[in-house]
Amino acid sequence: MSPPVPPPSARIGLDHLAASHAEFAGIEAAAGPLPWRRRTPGFAGLLQAIMGQQISNQAAAAIWRRLAALPGALTPGGLLALDDDALRGAGLSRPKVSHARSLAAAYADGVLDDRRIAAMDDDMAIAAICAVRGLGPWTAEVYLLFALERQDVFPAGDIALAGALADRRGLDARPATPVLRQIAAEWSPYRSLAARLLWHHWRFFTGRPAMDDLPLV
Repeated sequence: MSPPVPPPSARIGLDHLAASHAEFAGIEAAAGPLPWRRRTPGFAGLLQAIMGQQISNQAAAAIWRRLAALPGALTPGGLLALDDDALRGAGLSRPKVSHARSLAAAYADGVLDDRRIAAMDDDMAIAAICAVRGLGPWTAEVYLLFALERQDVFPAGDIALAGALADRRGLDARPATPVLRQIAAEWSPYRSLAARLLWHHWRFFTGRPAMDDLPLV
């Protein structure tokens, strides 16, 4: 089955980036068409982002696969009902167990609400998510990018994005997060699409799959 393609509105932005910024020119010609990755909005989408914090895509996908197999784990109440041993058995570190429980409690208590988050602008939605213990800017920005499909969000703390840009621009080292965020301002209002292209290049350049390339079963 062919991967989903970008929607027409995104295609316009992708073509603009390739035509206007040298670092994006030729990425799809070399790496192939950009697959349009999506994640489920809501609790499960944020939980999946937590699994990807500070570990490789392969490790995150393996943990997510085992976690998703636990009965009820992808709902707030179901996850809170699981004991720590079950979550640790799925591969979650102690911090990830704590962060997952914080997220589930925020949903159960109404602190986070899918409809309210979807109605917020990017900055407000990121702030609301980051107010939950263990959920930082990277987690929030990845959620907005893949689950809510916002077009102008850039997870500047992502190591792969920094590595991809360093390669595309011929830099001696990966730019630090504040520098990368400043550079990304040049790509507004298509920063999410810029991130998708840079991740696409990084997968091609390194041969490493995305978390979403790895099946749950």
